[in-house]
Amino acid sequence: MTGYARREGRQGEDSWAWEIKSVNGRTLEVRCRLPGGCDHMELPVRAAVNERLKRGNVSVTLALARRGGGQKLAVNEALLEQVIQLMKGLEQRLDAAPPRLDGVLGIRGILETVEEQPDPDAVEARDRAILADFAVALDMLAAGRAEEGARLLQVLSLRLDEIAGHVAAAAANAATQPAAIRDRLLGQISALLQGANPVAPERLAQEVALLASKADIREEIDRLHAHIAAARAMLAEGGAVGRRLDFLCQEFNREANTLCSKSGDIALTRIGLDLKSAIEQLREQIQNIE
Repeated sequence: MTGYARREGRQGEDSWAWEIKSVNGRTLEVRCRLPGGCDHMELPVRAAVNERLKRGNVSVTLALARRGGGQKLAVNEALLEQVIQLMKGLEQRLDAAPPRLDGVLGIRGILETVEEQPDPDAVEARDRAILADFAVALDMLAAGRAEEGARLLQVLSLRLDEIAGHVAAAAANAATQPAAIRDRLLGQISALLQGANPVAPERLAQEVALLASKADIREEIDRLHAHIAAARAMLAEGGAVGRRLDFLCQEFNREANTLCSKSGDIALTRIGLDLKSAIEQLREQIQNIE
């Protein structure tokens, strides 16, 4: 199912924005794009998505702007100690004035810039706020997908009504099949014999019964009715029924193919083809639901 959600937040001088996008997919696939230093959030993010969603290709992106911290000057204590020890040794060998502070600090490497380390408690509080905003964004995405699902429910119900209509037409046509087979067989026999001895009624009845048995689609009609009832029950049940409906569409197609293979006339074949087309349209819409 498709959906989009965006949630922005701020704490102190840091700000962030979550974006979650989902498109149709047979299974659930989650892709995360998190900034450096936020890798530890990927596990709870994936767990939350897996708990709320069952199908779809989901893309999660976090943009984080850190404005706190900065740089400060610090003394390289190890290097300064080396310089001090060196100057003490030189004082005994040279007659020179003691070094000035500005001179010592001017030595390359004595003063260096370092990144200020943020307060761990503040970072932990910020991360909790970021994950809380992700939960809100995920709720927004789920709500949008639910609205789309409610709209698709009407479409799926219409497709099932269409399928039921084709099944009813096939059942009505099937009721005329024995008589049609008998008339067609009589016509073929008459054309072959061309006035010769007629076929015994008992023999003709046997052939008609055999052909009617091979062309009998009542079993397929019954199973199609059962599949329609099962699909309606799933839609009424709600929840994540997309995969189950997807499997049911395969069963719909299997019965429709058998019906077409048993068809003995053009009218029933046309009904079977219309039925397959309606089932395919149902299957396409089912790909859009969770």
